[in-house]
Amino acid sequence: MTRIQANLVLLLAAAIWGGGFVAQSTAMDTIGPFWFVGLRFAIAALAVLPFAMMETRRIKAAPSRGEFRAFILVGLALFMGATTQQVGLLTTSVTNSSFLTALYVIFVPVIAVIVYRRHPHWVVWPGALMMLVGIYLLSGGAISRLTNGDMLSIICAFFWAIQITLAGRYVMQSNRPLALSCTQFAVCAVLSMLIGLFIEPINYQAIASSITEILYVGLVSSGLAFVLQVIGQRYTTAPQAAIFLSSEALFGALFAAIFLQETIPAAGYIGCAIIFAAILLVELVPELSKRRNGRVTADI
Repeated sequence: MTRIQANLVLLLAAAIWGGGFVAQSTAMDTIGPFWFVGLRFAIAALAVLPFAMMETRRIKAAPSRGEFRAFILVGLALFMGATTQQVGLLTTSVTNSSFLTALYVIFVPVIAVIVYRRHPHWVVWPGALMMLVGIYLLSGGAISRLTNGDMLSIICAFFWAIQITLAGRYVMQSNRPLALSCTQFAVCAVLSMLIGLFIEPINYQAIASSITEILYVGLVSSGLAFVLQVIGQRYTTAPQAAIFLSSEALFGALFAAIFLQETIPAAGYIGCAIIFAAILLVELVPELSKRRNGRVTADI
């Protein structure tokens, strides 16, 4: 696979994730958020299960009790991130949700400081300031105008950051990415459906009405797109991968405009642009600095 082909594969993955925001939003017309999240990740867990079993046979040992506990912890973070995002979509736009969710790019290095005492690249701090300016403009120039859904989207980004941090740590320790994925999907599915049993009535007609959206996010967003990401990243550079994967927020806004006829004020579009610029800044500058320092060392 050429680098251009790999980048196009990553662009397709980002487009699939962007489309997932639209599917998540339209499903809320007929089904509750907890049942939607539960069914979504139940399908994802079943889709990944055969591959997780193949992984276990290859390693010739089942995950240890400690590894399972770690995987469950990742699943709890996934549950919090997925449900706050889904409930947030009840009272915010797809455009706002997609860009505010992208704040996890800023939260990940901040969490690394708190948990691992690992100091982030200096560019994180101006990037965080840019994010705040972007949120301010996205709110229309008044933070008080942020809806409950907007606030939940920001909280969701924090939990996504925790999930990413924990998953990165435990997949390195266990070398079981598929077992981790299957376990976290199952944990999220079970917790979401348990809550759904108590606060959302079971409506099989509602499930049938939203089955297209459920299958899309369960199989395509949670399955195919992650496979495309893994394939694409093998044949391109990290900075280029960051650019193409970060376009998820742009695709979310684009598809919302096309399929949902969403519009936001001019200041909101400027805010989206600033948030996207901050994402690229935080993802690209450290990687480019690392590559430049590597070349300097090689020259010496």
